[in-house]
Amino acid sequence: MKKSSVIIRMQRQAGFSLIPALFLIIVLSALAAVAVRLSSTQHQTVLLAMQSSRAYAAAQAGIEWSAYQAIANASCTSATLALTEGGLSGFSVDTTCSSTSHAEGPNTVNVYIIEAFAQGGSYGTPDYVSRRIRATLTDAT
Repeated sequence: MKKSSVIIRMQRQAGFSLIPALFLIIVLSALAAVAVRLSSTQHQTVLLAMQSSRAYAAAQAGIEWSAYQAIANASCTSATLALTEGGLSGFSVDTTCSSTSHAEGPNTVNVYIIEAFAQGGSYGTPDYVSRRIRATLTDAT
């Protein structure tokens, strides 16, 4: 009778290591899923930060274009620029310009207020980004 009792005990212990093994597999797969999620979020954050910098540079390009038109050509007009070169490809910039004239002694000085709104991507999508900046300049020497 001793042989049968030994066999029964061994059969009861055969599945004992299955529960810790399953627990370990579930915990490790959950940790792997969290790591993948964090990596994806970090990648998206870096991508949007880079796009934000590009949008700022596109808006700055719009300010510079309008400033040149105002100072060199004495033309304070609004315009829409479609940027197609280099890192700013795909951005559009809407510029507005307003001017006022002031008398300073015998001279007349023009003050220009230029605003540029740059945007890239489609509104409502995860890759949409925009920046608005304003500059004030004068043609006084």
